Amino acid sequence: MKILMCISHVPDTNTKIPFKDGKPDLAGVNFVIGPYDDFALARAVELAAQHNGTVTVLNVGTAATEPSIRKALAIGANDAIRVDADPQDAFFVATQIAAIAKQNNYDLILMGRESSDYNGGQVHGMVAAMLGLPCVVPCMKLDVAGSVATAYREIEGGKEIIEVALPFVAGCQEPIAEWKIPNMKGIMDARKKPLLVVPPVATDLKAQTVHYEQPAQRGNCKMIDAGNVKELVSLLKNEAKVL
Repeated sequence: MKILMCISHVPDTNTKIPFKDGKPDLAGVNFVIGPYDDFALARAVELAAQHNGTVTVLNVGTAATEPSIRKALAIGANDAIRVDADPQDAFFVATQIAAIAKQNNYDLILMGRESSDYNGGQVHGMVAAMLGLPCVVPCMKLDVAGSVATAYREIEGGKEIIEVALPFVAGCQEPIAEWKIPNMKGIMDARKKPLLVVPPVATDLKAQTVHYEQPAQRGNCKMIDAGNVKELVSLLKNEAKVL
């Protein structure tokens, strides 16, 4: 089984990102593998171990993303590919992933349900459409038997169980697997694992960022005595205007 594991390189979710000249100032910001990608990566490594398969990590990004790629290799991926380009938009990223997938005939293409920076949740669907493959999102459990996979996903009011033939694309989230932490042996081995850097394929940009805008600051909090219901109702009606 050949698995293509696509990872994003995003700011740590605990990091507060400052703004400078109307743009996010990423200098000094700590970057990590996208949290949803971490869940997908953990399951990819488990499936590869179960089915005597391989996991290839793919990232679209500059050389600055290589620490995240090496961490994925330390967790258990076999090799890696980095498309040497600054990811411009979801369509651009999907085009690069689809181009790599067409060259190598993977049985599974996994990624997180969305990246935690822009939260677009578009790439998996675009990749599937470009390759003419089924797409399961959000995939919360995934088992493979032979050439058929059983996937579990959340729908409104319940869960759905899907059987799908390989190959297909899945956008994953918890609880598909538990995050894996690289051990010292994995970290040492990751240094020797191959990382192929390839140029991007040409494609048109479908979207562009016009400007960034920070959310409005929170207003002051008014404390009302627990027994003063009349004042509370008055404030909710006249100031908050929610009644």
